[in-house]
Order: sequence, then structure tokens, then C-alpha cells
Amino acid sequence: MLILLPPSEGKTAPRRGKPLDLAALASPSLTATRTALLEALVTLCRDDPDHAAEVLGLGPAQRDLVQRNAGLASAPTARADAIYTGVLYDALDPATLSPAARRRATSRLAVTSSLFGLVRPGDRIPAYRLSGDAVLPELGSVAGVWREVLGEAVTDGMRQGLLVDLRSSTYAAFWRPTPEVARRVATVRVLHESGGRRAVVSHFNKATKGRLVRALLEDGADPRSPKALADTLRRLGWRVELGTPTAKGTQLDVVVSEV
Repeated sequence: MLILLPPSEGKTAPRRGKPLDLAALASPSLTATRTALLEALVTLCRDDPDHAAEVLGLGPAQRDLVQRNAGLASAPTARADAIYTGVLYDALDPATLSPAARRRATSRLAVTSSLFGLVRPGDRIPAYRLSGDAVLPELGSVAGVWREVLGEAVTDGMRQGLLVDLRSSTYAAFWRPTPEVARRVATVRVLHESGGRRAVVSHFNKATKGRLVRALLEDGADPRSPKALADTLRRLGWRVELGTPTAKGTQLDVVVSEV
């Protein structure tokens, strides 16, 4: 099973650590694309910070993030599961997982990253700022760059197992399954139910996904199909509705009334 997570916009910048070594990251087939994106981002932020702020959607109070990007090649790194922050990652809380669950996280979790494509929990990366809908000079849209190369890395990570896709729509554009792979893809949507009505609410969505991933890692189950995943989540106490298989995968709706 491979659980595909979205990145967080906020990141914790490490104070010390070795500089980035792209060749040491998982999924080495992505090294060339990672190198091209890193060079383009660093050059933009170093040579034209005003334009960089515009490209990155940053306001005057966030100009320090442009400066941080300009120094990415020599910036200190830390494990990716210590870099990403925010509601989902707070709920997942990787540092407090049991030893067995942390081992499972190493092999079963991957984060979709605008800069690195796929990132495993133990990959050492710097804190960076690059949104999934950004368009870089010379290279074009980040999503378009990754769409050309990310499929092989994702399917290699899945092996013959299930992909649990928790990405937001922005990062879903980086890779979409082929019909052959789609039968082993479960996309998860979280619906907040209140007063007989259901809606997707950002905070509930992110927090629930973090808790759901934590529960799967601690439990240790390795479902091999969307139906088996739905059965596992129900056993773990979640209210789950299984959709009809499509060419893009099978949607699971997790219905919650509180975080």
C-alpha cells in the first residue's frame, strides 16, 4: 500500500543539518526533473526577487521566503516528516507514532511535492516555498513538468498494492492513474455532516485525513483493494461509503460530524 499525501504550505525550517543531496532522495528517476526545478527556482529568487514574489504568490510580509528559496542549494535539511507542518501533519503527528508504525510510514507514505515530485518521510529536504499551481519562467507550470515524469515513480511505489490517494485537487493534477492502475486506486474524500447536510470543510478534511493515516499505520493492515480499505476503516471506527469504480479510481467518502 502507498498512501499519497499533499504537502503543507507551511514548513519548519531546520536550523542545522546537511545541505540538500538530490541524489540521496528516494525515487532517483526524478533526479533530473528535481535538479531542473531547483535550479529554476533558486535562479528566479536570487536574480529577480520582485518577480519571484509575484510568481510564488507572496506578499510584502513574506519576502523572507524568497530569500530562503534563493539559498536552497546550501540550506540545512531535515527529515521530510519534520519539515511539513499544518493541520494534516499535526493530526498525523509522525514523531509520536509507535516504532512499528514509523517503520510502516517509511515504506507506505509519500508526499506530493512541487519541488521534489515524491518525498518519503526519511528524505532529507530543506524548507521551501513553491505552490503546486505555480508557473516558473522557462519551465512552465509545475504541474505540467511533473505530469511528464511522475507516473513511473508512483506506480513503482505502489508495486502491486493499493494506492490511497489523499491529495488535494491541485496536486492530483501532477499525476492521474491510467485505467489499468485505477482499479487499485482509492481516492478519499472527507465530508462534514451537520444538520442533515454534508460539505467538504478544509479543517475537517485535513485533520481527518491525518487521523485516518495515523490509524492505518498503527493498525498495520495492508488492504489490497478499495473495498478492503473501506472495510478496514469501518473496523477502525470510521463511517465510510464506497463509491463505484471509475477510470480514475474508486472514491471513498469518510463522513464525520466532528474532528
